[in-house]
Amino acid sequence: MQRVPVIQIAIGIIAWNEEASIRATLDSLFQQTLFRKFSLRRWKCQIVCLANGCTDRTAAVAAEIFSAQSRGHRYKAAFDARVVELTQRGKVNAWNQFVHSISSSEARFLFMMDADILIHRPESLWKMLRALENDLDASVAVDRPCKDILFKPRKSLWDRLSLAAARLTASAEGQLCGQLYCIRAGVARNIYLPKDLAACEDGFIKTLVCTDFLTRPPMAARIRVAEGAEHTFESYVSPAAILRNQKRQIIGQTIVHIIVDTYLKARPLSERERAGETLAGNDHSDPAWLKRLIHEHLQQTRSWWRLYPGMTGLGFQRLRGLNMAQRLVCLPAAAAKWLLALISGFFAYEALKAGCTDYWPQAKRQGLAPLESK
Repeated sequence: MQRVPVIQIAIGIIAWNEEASIRATLDSLFQQTLFRKFSLRRWKCQIVCLANGCTDRTAAVAAEIFSAQSRGHRYKAAFDARVVELTQRGKVNAWNQFVHSISSSEARFLFMMDADILIHRPESLWKMLRALENDLDASVAVDRPCKDILFKPRKSLWDRLSLAAARLTASAEGQLCGQLYCIRAGVARNIYLPKDLAACEDGFIKTLVCTDFLTRPPMAARIRVAEGAEHTFESYVSPAAILRNQKRQIIGQTIVHIIVDTYLKARPLSERERAGETLAGNDHSDPAWLKRLIHEHLQQTRSWWRLYPGMTGLGFQRLRGLNMAQRLVCLPAAAAKWLLALISGFFAYEALKAGCTDYWPQAKRQGLAPLESK
């Protein structure tokens, strides 16, 4: 009797009004060598596009591509692909639905990815999976995120400043980019994202993963970088878009600080070890619990530049991880990050005071070129 392929991984693609970009994203996904390797091993991959609160043709475009790939892909036996339409907008809800309800219980690893990126190295997903299989101490595998401007033959001064800022971010250990990562299913299913977490869910996941759910000091080795794995994303180019994105990040990082340092660290060890169950219980029994904590935090803080520790000085702190030549190159970017944090921090503070926790502006971008033209 022929053995039924076992689902080893599940890939959740979170999409909100990505009609213009999702075709290139999915084309790059189906070029991954992971499917050939799964076919040789008689393994199966579950692929789910989570179209959340979309008002365009994102779901229809994804369904068309899935149908074509399921018929014509050389290794079509190695995957099942479908679209799930969620009426509620938001990455937090889509993440929770995929991890706790939609992904197969058989899956040992879960890939989370955005619908507006390109996985420009065909071995990326396989290398990320192997990184976790070969390192039992790691809970998450990440790749190298690359801004699209990195591939421009002629870079403007603004481009160079943006790339220096990215280098600052990458200099810190244990970075988790929410655009694409692979996480052990058992770890992911012990995490629940509170409905008012807003942006910066990757920062929250990183904190829980690197501290073994706040039971030990942070250990960067819990997040493993897969060598040779990369994806491309479209960088923000206009000052207004950069300001809005930074405002979103500061709102999210403030809420992460409140959940982790104000709430969870004060809970008994048993509740921290079952963090997902604890936080889900709060959302179900007392939906306003987190907004009350945010209100109390703002009353105690009273200064927008102190929303969370290190808000304005993070860029300068990360200079310490660079050599002298790199520090000189990245110093202007650190200064720009400091000024940007001050300005956007004020707007984030005002938004939080008004009760806004779901700030997620739609970015107006040109879209990434398909892989063939790179």
